[in-house]
Amino acid sequence: MNKPYLNTPNFDNYLYVMKSPRAGRTTGITMATELDGLKNPFLDLPQGEAIQAYYIWIDGSRQNVRGKTRTLYNKVTSVKDLPKWNFDGSSTKQSDGTNSDVYLQPVAIFKDPFRRGNNILVLCETIDAENKPHRTNSRHECNKNMEKCKNQHPWFGIEQWEYQIGPCEGITMGDHLWVSRYILIRVAEEFDVVVSFDPKPIPGDWNGAGCHTNISTEDMRKEGGMKHILKAIELFSKKHKEHIAEYDPFQGMDNARRLTGDHETASIHEFTHGVANRACSVRIPRAVQEAGCGYFEDRRPSSNCDPYSVTNRIVKTMCLN
Repeated sequence: MNKPYLNTPNFDNYLYVMKSPRAGRTTGITMATELDGLKNPFLDLPQGEAIQAYYIWIDGSRQNVRGKTRTLYNKVTSVKDLPKWNFDGSSTKQSDGTNSDVYLQPVAIFKDPFRRGNNILVLCETIDAENKPHRTNSRHECNKNMEKCKNQHPWFGIEQWEYQIGPCEGITMGDHLWVSRYILIRVAEEFDVVVSFDPKPIPGDWNGAGCHTNISTEDMRKEGGMKHILKAIELFSKKHKEHIAEYDPFQGMDNARRLTGDHETASIHEFTHGVANRACSVRIPRAVQEAGCGYFEDRRPSSNCDPYSVTNRIVKTMCLN
């Protein structure tokens, strides 16, 4: 089953108990929720030499992650060891029922913190019936552009829900953030908590949630790097609308609710920058100004942004001009 992890409970985490007719009870099944946050004893059942590979992909919403498990019988050390797979795209808004198969191409592997052992999480790109990147696959173009500018060693550190992923170089930023989101949602399920990445899930007079993105290249991190930081910011100022269109899944409509110019946010309608100023589009930390090198922070991406779209737009502007 393809599981939409944003809104649907994971019933694998519930304990099903058979009532015994010998005890004078009616035979049936009841559902208990006593495992909330506690260790699930079934995770420790022996699985022999088999390995469970949990294939993860981004669905047609560009916000939700889906997944299903494939059982393998050889230890996996590289994505090259993993078979291509497929899923029903008609249930994920990625195809219709008359031509529903979408392929899964493994691109990154991680240790599975839930099943543990040699079991793994497998991040995948989606491939269409013509063996081309699916229209919802934003990773493919991002990876191509990261390869073009890899000699500049672009680093990213992305904050979300007040924990940070990174620094990561190139395509690994998007890979790690998407898998981190899956892990966050999966942990939340253990406690009957539903995660929302909406930048302003509750309307009102407050700042909402962003996905502030810290950025640098090798030249920026070296002595005298401030001139390269200022050059990048100048380039950003000329592409404000293009960046806003890529900084949330709805071409700026979600961010319009957050980037109001109040509560330490910049207005969505204009580009600004400053030192230690959290009311700007782009902030240079005070310590970076004093050191004359380091990184800068783009405060515009929304909490539900696609990190591939964000980092791709950044390197297109900053590195590939």
